[in-house]
Amino acid sequence: MADFNTMRSTATGSRAALIDEGLRTHMNKVYGLMSVAMLITGAVAFGVGSNPQLVAAIFGSGLKWIVMLAPLAVVFAFGAMINKMSTSTAQMVFLAYSALMGLSISFIFAAYTGISIAQTFLVTAIAFAGLSLYGYTTKKNLSAMGSFLMMGLIGLIVASLVNIFLASSALQFAISVVGVLIFAGLTAYDTQNIKNTYLQLANSDQDFLGKAAIIGALQLYLDFLNLFMFLLQFMGDRR
Repeated sequence: MADFNTMRSTATGSRAALIDEGLRTHMNKVYGLMSVAMLITGAVAFGVGSNPQLVAAIFGSGLKWIVMLAPLAVVFAFGAMINKMSTSTAQMVFLAYSALMGLSISFIFAAYTGISIAQTFLVTAIAFAGLSLYGYTTKKNLSAMGSFLMMGLIGLIVASLVNIFLASSALQFAISVVGVLIFAGLTAYDTQNIKNTYLQLANSDQDFLGKAAIIGALQLYLDFLNLFMFLLQFMGDRR
């Protein structure tokens, strides 16, 4: 993959200015879409989670498995089909997905106190901002981290599925620790990868760049949300 810092250092004059301006525009789209998606997720989660009857109806029955597993199915389908969609359609699907994700995590408002959720969100936001800034500004190539982090993520998913049946508190604690470390690393890695991907696609049409921004927003959205959920297991005060 082309390295943004290498390309930027070899560019001069107007070419360098165009690279910088294009990257700023692209990253603004990425963070803007991610922020809107997080607002939708939070609004849906709070709206459902603050209604005890609705929470009981969803998470007190077999419906909870559909609600909790549906986002996984949707995100895989979205990744496979996004190239066949228009940019506007892909954006709407992403925002609809964020609403579905809000539904799937709405139980946290019934399980944890509102203050601890707010505190954890603030800590997550600060950590995410620092990690993403590092990924954006560092001149170190983080690509070597990618395969290691993805293997760790696969192991994390398998361990989480196994623990559904084992219900081991010790294993859950280990999963939470590893989860925080993996998504902290992915935040920095994905941010740098979005920069480098922009460089590869800089001469593409706006529709293609728009889809790249949506994919980037989805990656950072998932990094933030998973980091928040794992931190909540440490910092959240249960009701």
